Amino acid sequence: MTEAKLQLGRETALPSSPEEAVLDRVPNPHPDTNYVARFTAPEFTSLCPVTGQPDFAHLVLDYVPDAWLVESKSLKLYLASFRNHGAFHEDCTVAIGKRLVELLKPRFFRIAGYWYPRGGIPIDVFWQTGELPRGVWLPETGVAPYRGRG
Repeated sequence: MTEAKLQLGRETALPSSPEEAVLDRVPNPHPDTNYVARFTAPEFTSLCPVTGQPDFAHLVLDYVPDAWLVESKSLKLYLASFRNHGAFHEDCTVAIGKRLVELLKPRFFRIAGYWYPRGGIPIDVFWQTGELPRGVWLPETGVAPYRGRG
């Protein structure tokens, strides 16, 4: 992470792994205000660590920033770096949350991972840290639980 040399505005190759991916942060222009910033990744992809088959999820990331915001291009590249990464749903979801919390040190953070069925069973993973500041509106994630065809 380097504030001086952001990936924004220059050609950047897709990282080959989440460990290689660089996440950039930028100063929050309203550090005196509590508000929610949301990122939604409806086409997140990773690989099953056992079979190598692709897994798909709809991720929703909400945070109340303090001094820093995540730069969206770097987040997009970071999330895309999971395409060839083998990990279980729980690991992907929580690892993304922990990495962003380490980078941003937000007042509040939550990630919701709505994973499409594997073996006939959808797995939804939720993780959060921090207390939602009083008076902050945190909308529902907007993703319906899996219902199949029923």
